[in-house]
Amino acid sequence: MAVFRIERFTALPAAESWRRVTDWERHCAHVPLTRITVPTGLPTTIGTVFVARTGVGPLAFDDPMEVVRWMPPVTGRAGLCRLEKRGSVVLGRASIDVYPTDSGSHVVWVEELRIRLLPQWGDPLIAGTGRRLFGRVLDGLLDGTVRP
Repeated sequence: MAVFRIERFTALPAAESWRRVTDWERHCAHVPLTRITVPTGLPTTIGTVFVARTGVGPLAFDDPMEVVRWMPPVTGRAGLCRLEKRGSVVLGRASIDVYPTDSGSHVVWVEELRIRLLPQWGDPLIAGTGRRLFGRVLDGLLDGTVRP
């Protein structure tokens, strides 16, 4: 299983960082050839499912994820979100934690991924690629820009 961790510090308050990084549909603005739908509807809570569809035409695949823990930040307490990846191609889990700091917030995103049919020796490549891709997503969500 490929595991990677991304951390960012931002001047945004924890509640705003949380709002941005858990706005699932905005993630696709930073991931090429991907769109995200939330078939269970909003607002997000435990049991919410969202699906990232990546690719073009017959070369696309779905990456459904379910929220299994949802605890938004409140004054003095971190926000914790846990996701289970339940797809036929991408499996694993993710956690997004948002900690309040004196100067804003600290966001920690950890992914544990397994790509079905890819051998375990490819995990370092998947982790490196994931770290770059998800780092770009996190940067874009926190600074509010859309990346080309």
